Amino acid sequence: MLHRSRNRVCGLLIMFLLPLMVACPKTPPPAPVLTGPDPAAYDALVADNHRIAQTVREQERMLQEYEARIHRLQLQLLESDARHQAQQAQLSLQQNMLDEAVIEVVRTKAKLRSIESRAEAASSMAEAEIALKGLAERIATNDGGPPEDYLKAEALLRMSTNEFKKENYGGSLYLAGQAQNQIRAIQSHLSHQVDYAMAPGEVLFAQPLPLKVLTRSNLRQKPSLEAKVNRTLEEGAMIVGYSYKAEWIRVHTEDGGQGWIFQTLVGGR
Repeated sequence: MLHRSRNRVCGLLIMFLLPLMVACPKTPPPAPVLTGPDPAAYDALVADNHRIAQTVREQERMLQEYEARIHRLQLQLLESDARHQAQQAQLSLQQNMLDEAVIEVVRTKAKLRSIESRAEAASSMAEAEIALKGLAERIATNDGGPPEDYLKAEALLRMSTNEFKKENYGGSLYLAGQAQNQIRAIQSHLSHQVDYAMAPGEVLFAQPLPLKVLTRSNLRQKPSLEAKVNRTLEEGAMIVGYSYKAEWIRVHTEDGGQGWIFQTLVGGR
């Protein structure tokens, strides 16, 4: 009996409340509660972004500097190449000028050498001719005629004269020198054939000495300042010494003269 009453009461309540529930609007569900990010994580993220941006800007700056440096180096390289080319052109020009100058000097030297050879050849020929005439006087008393060496010296001198006329001055100078060598050989041979009495204390040189007069000097008959003067020798005269006594030297001149001269007045050729 009690159970049926309870069910009846519940039914009445449902019948009473159902219309109210249909008439009233539905209540929306509550919105979810949104919470903000962690402040520490946010700050770290911002700091990382800042560092990344700063690194990117620094790398861009360094890249710009490297590009500018490369550009400067390229300009310096171009400048160096241009300077090198200019220097090469200048060196080439200077080398050409030097080559031309050297050629010109050689040509001038050749001309000067030709003139010097001509003068030397003429002088050498004159010396050989004078010496040959002096020998001719010394050997004139030889019954057998001129020695072979003398004839050879004559032939060389003639050849020298012919080459001089052909303007072959080098050949003329060489032949004149050969003639003089031949004449010196004859003079050396004659020095051992003393045709005069040796003075007391006179000593022969082991080899005839080619000498030159240093200043205008007297050639005397005897080794004394009181002796007679045979002749006067000019400065530069070529003579040959054969013996000595004290401070005096017995000499022969190129033209066959002989006598004594004080030793301080002569020197080597």
